[in-house]
Amino acid sequence: MTLRLSRRSFAAAGSLLPLACTAPGRSAVESALAPAEGNAVPLATNPLVKQRADAQIFRHEDGWYYMTGSVPEYDRLVLRRSRTLAGLTTAEERVLWRHQASGPMSGFLWAPELHLVDGRWVMYFAAGPSGGGEDVFRIRTYAVVCDGADPMTGNWAVFGQFQAPWDSFNLDSTIFTHRGVRYFAWAQREAGIDTNSNVYIAPMKDALTLSAAPARLTVPTLDWEVRGFKVNEAPAFLVKNGQVFMTYSASATDARYCLGLLSIDENANLMDARAWTKSPQPVFVTCPETSVYGPGHNSFTVDEQGRDILVYHGRDYEAIEGDPLFNPDRHTRIQRLYTDSRGNPDFGVPVGNGPLPERFSPAVHRSAKLAHEGDRLLVGDAPLPQTQFRSLGQEDGTVRLSPILKPAHRLVANSDGSIRLLNADAPAPAGADRFRREAGPGGSVRFISQAFAGRALAHSSDKVTLAPVGQPESAWMLD
Repeated sequence: MTLRLSRRSFAAAGSLLPLACTAPGRSAVESALAPAEGNAVPLATNPLVKQRADAQIFRHEDGWYYMTGSVPEYDRLVLRRSRTLAGLTTAEERVLWRHQASGPMSGFLWAPELHLVDGRWVMYFAAGPSGGGEDVFRIRTYAVVCDGADPMTGNWAVFGQFQAPWDSFNLDSTIFTHRGVRYFAWAQREAGIDTNSNVYIAPMKDALTLSAAPARLTVPTLDWEVRGFKVNEAPAFLVKNGQVFMTYSASATDARYCLGLLSIDENANLMDARAWTKSPQPVFVTCPETSVYGPGHNSFTVDEQGRDILVYHGRDYEAIEGDPLFNPDRHTRIQRLYTDSRGNPDFGVPVGNGPLPERFSPAVHRSAKLAHEGDRLLVGDAPLPQTQFRSLGQEDGTVRLSPILKPAHRLVANSDGSIRLLNADAPAPAGADRFRREAGPGGSVRFISQAFAGRALAHSSDKVTLAPVGQPESAWMLD
């Protein structure tokens, strides 16, 4: 199929510039793996899986991570699994089902999600008919069902069409269970509302039928929700710290694509749209400093330690030829999802390509973080992106430490014991930008200088320094 139309072509395109993260600087990132300190769990690297958009990853009770997403050809439903997040990169991918030769499911297949519903594996997806013209964007939500207990080996067949409350463009469905009630959430165009799609929620009667009229949770009205197209889509849910959070994606699928956030008290009525609070600003946007553009259509999972993980797609570049929906380079990415001082998710910025970054706190001062402000290193409090560093493994087994917002820079030790943040091309003593990363007691790590024997990365008050390896100030804890 060679048609090059937008699934949202019925809306006028905008010319607003994309929102972007605000940290200064832009450079390429070194690609290398970090050591695992004897931990059997490998460290994942972004992009996790190339050319898989609208990604869903979840860890099932069987211990496997399952992943699906839209393929660039939009012609098939796929699934892979792995015992680790990192393993998804190379895991075998199975084709579960292909679009039909004719009919309402013969065109594009979008945004699959896998769910276990009443003991059966069901994959929801959006589809339209083939044939050209606007008809190919007559998108509706359908499902296929597996005949066995193992979704990777069972046979899949058409289950049916989601019975939406009205017959119009709809897609990006998900299932969310809260307090024993199973909800269906999706994006749809509603007659009388001048938008491309809004987000709705309703309790489910069965896998394809609602048990009550839906609640309209969000309509694109804010400036960052209507860039290019008036879009709210791709809901995803997270329960944390007494709140239910719902992310959604907004605007055109180019560099303007971004995440918004709704929240509600976990004891409130989820069907009461007035009880939800909408963030006035996007929570996750394009970041030129890390070279990730149009981050969105997310899901949530946990890592092997049970910590929250944000799953999303994004491109490595901004300029796109033609319709962004037909650009294949929306890659699946993951990163740690942290919590701010108020207990809300802190999305930070898309962390860019390379091994997942970490945060380091002095073992004797756990509330502080290794951070930077521009080129100045410090130990203290700083916005999340300024506290994220990569350990970039070198061929000799050492590492270089690099901040995500300045990926061409490295921590460099000096003979006077100071530590500077320098561009990789800047002159420095031999080995001054390399450290041997060693695991210590209680989960601590030390970064032992390769230029100055017996000394390691340490902190002194709010400064980053070198100190004798045995001093407590040279021990760091991973956050």
